[in-house]
Amino acid sequence: MMEPFDLTLIWAGIIAFGVIMYVLMDGFDLGVGILFPFAPHEEARDVMMNSVAPVWDGNETWLILGGAGLLAAFPLVYTILLPALYIGVFLMLAGLIFRGVAFEFRFKSNRSRYLWNIAFAGGSTVAAFAQGVVVGAYVQGFAVESNVYVGGAFDWLTPFSVLTGLGLVAGYALLGSTWTIMKTEGEIQDWAYRITPYLLGAVLVVFAIISVWTPFVKQEVFERWFSAIQVIWILPALALYCAWKIFQSVRQRRDGMPFVATMGLFLFTYLGLLGSMWPYVVPPEITLYDAASAWESQLFLLLGLLFVVPIVLVYTAWTYWVFRGKVRAGEGYH
Repeated sequence: MMEPFDLTLIWAGIIAFGVIMYVLMDGFDLGVGILFPFAPHEEARDVMMNSVAPVWDGNETWLILGGAGLLAAFPLVYTILLPALYIGVFLMLAGLIFRGVAFEFRFKSNRSRYLWNIAFAGGSTVAAFAQGVVVGAYVQGFAVESNVYVGGAFDWLTPFSVLTGLGLVAGYALLGSTWTIMKTEGEIQDWAYRITPYLLGAVLVVFAIISVWTPFVKQEVFERWFSAIQVIWILPALALYCAWKIFQSVRQRRDGMPFVATMGLFLFTYLGLLGSMWPYVVPPEITLYDAASAWESQLFLLLGLLFVVPIVLVYTAWTYWVFRGKVRAGEGYH
């Protein structure tokens, strides 16, 4: 019996949407944590943390949604990727836990506050680096035989994946600095304006190195981009346009545009990554259709998700609306 519509493709779109929503939403509060040690003073750290405190836990809803959807719709991915990336995923979750605990304990401590500053900054940096390393390992591909991972426990840790990890740390820090520009004023905002061009430069340098290095890591990516005149080249062009808008809007000292343009930079880079790897969900050989669960299972789960996603979107929009505007010293979430 022929399937009436392609649920595998629909689920791929849902999971891709969940992942980019997580990267954009949780990326800026991880970025705030990465920048924490470099803030001008302790009061600035209070303001920075208060700017993300009302929304950070809701942002991580997208991580749960993407992970649960991946398990339900593409169970083979879990069978392979978890053994391959177990240590990296563990480090990411440990970093998120330290960061989450620091949100509450930092404001209730006095003598030990510096320890929670370290936990917040360290947890954010480790989580961001681990996510970037996972992206690099995904581009490299995995050793698979008969749908079973046969590589070593540290195959994911290579110079290329370390570079992508550092690149994502810089990218999240850029999101954090532009968020700080949008949500603060005065001395803290001036500091964020000053560091943003340097962070943008670091992101572009890493982006250029990865672009040159990737064909040597994965020949198929090179062939996809250079085999013919490709519409896909629009994506890096749009990413570079967003980078220019970040630089321009920072020079003009605009509040919101640097953050919006940084989200655009992430979005178009993400779409370029998807276009480079399509349709492989476990490179170099396993496609979406190879890893998909039964059509009936996908349909059953999709019916439930049709209720969940709109609720999450409405709640997220409502939260950001309620906590809109500038955050000032002594007037924060805590």
